[in-house]
Amino acid sequence: MNKRRIVVTGIGVISPIGIGKDKFFQSLKEGKCGIDYITRFDTTNFDAKIAGEVRDFDPCEYIDKKECRRMDRFTQYAVAASKLAVSDAGLDINSVDKDMFGVCIGAGMGGLETLEAQHDILREKGPGRVSPFLVPMLIANIASGNVSIALNAKGPSITIVTACASGTNAIGEAFRIIERGDADIMITGGTEAPITPLALAGFCAMKALSTRNDDPKTASRPFDKDRDGFVMGEGAGMLIIEELEHAKSRGVKIYGEVVGYGATGDAYHITAPAPDAYGAYKAMQKAVKDAGIEPKEIDYINAHGTSTEMNDRLETLAMKKLFGDDVCKVAISSTKSMTGHLLGAAGAVEAIACLMAINDGVIPPTINYMNPDEQCDLDYVPNKARNKEVKYAMSNSLGFGGHNASIILKKYE
Repeated sequence: MNKRRIVVTGIGVISPIGIGKDKFFQSLKEGKCGIDYITRFDTTNFDAKIAGEVRDFDPCEYIDKKECRRMDRFTQYAVAASKLAVSDAGLDINSVDKDMFGVCIGAGMGGLETLEAQHDILREKGPGRVSPFLVPMLIANIASGNVSIALNAKGPSITIVTACASGTNAIGEAFRIIERGDADIMITGGTEAPITPLALAGFCAMKALSTRNDDPKTASRPFDKDRDGFVMGEGAGMLIIEELEHAKSRGVKIYGEVVGYGATGDAYHITAPAPDAYGAYKAMQKAVKDAGIEPKEIDYINAHGTSTEMNDRLETLAMKKLFGDDVCKVAISSTKSMTGHLLGAAGAVEAIACLMAINDGVIPPTINYMNPDEQCDLDYVPNKARNKEVKYAMSNSLGFGGHNASIILKKYE
């Protein structure tokens, strides 16, 4: 039996470099950086004082004001990006088969902002003052739940929590749901709002964050020899993916086809990637096999590329294992240099960057690449976007706990 073909028909993005796909795409092509000083709380006592905050976001443009107050920021981002994707796809949610319309969203941390605020209330005013909405604002699955409610999607509704691989795993699992016939349409992607005092303090304590506070715009520098850690970002990326014939029957624009998905576990360490890069390599290999292609057919890779010493070096090693002598022919970039690291939303926003490359024939750059690292010696599309036809693009995500995920997107033909 022939496999069902699954295509992307709608894109919604809330990001530090723009709200909506057009602003996001344009910022990527221009190499615009969305990282700056944190404005939401006092960072005086923190080692890291910078992040990729989403600016000019008004949730009430997308969500009823009363409902907004009952959603943590990470859910607001998910609902807003989902509505943007639905609009972009020209999807009439009242006319689709609701039982075949599902939701699969990744989130790494859930409603941290709510948790911290309500914990302060508990300590200062006692348990009787804690909000009855604490739990339904906090739990990581509530973004999927609220999107399902907002869009009246009654098919499979699930949440993927695999740390920084969540968004990529979510797209991959949504792809599988349609592939096996359990849905015709899925809204899928990732969302995260981790720029809070507790999260910042935790990552600072791990020495995982860049402390290049004197120059925020150059702090995220994947694959550069002088990288000193990642920079947190926030936002959401959502895709409408649907079975090809279903999309064709609606006569809508097709951004690309989802053709491959691979996922593995390192089984090594809670935060450090495996030193042989086997898990990352194997996830990419599985995605290539699933797509029915050879590695050399990949034109562009949106790397996980966090700007940490170990990730960048070992992801480079994994790509060398996969591509062999052809590795120098593939264009690679990390858009985290511009957005920061969106944690559970990263893979989804980066899949959108891949679709941009496929549709525009423009590969986004790795900005802030100034001092090459002898152990990171591939073509990272340094500092300026590159015009290039892209037929196949791969997006990689690697998460704490040893979660590795890779998806392959293809130009629709």
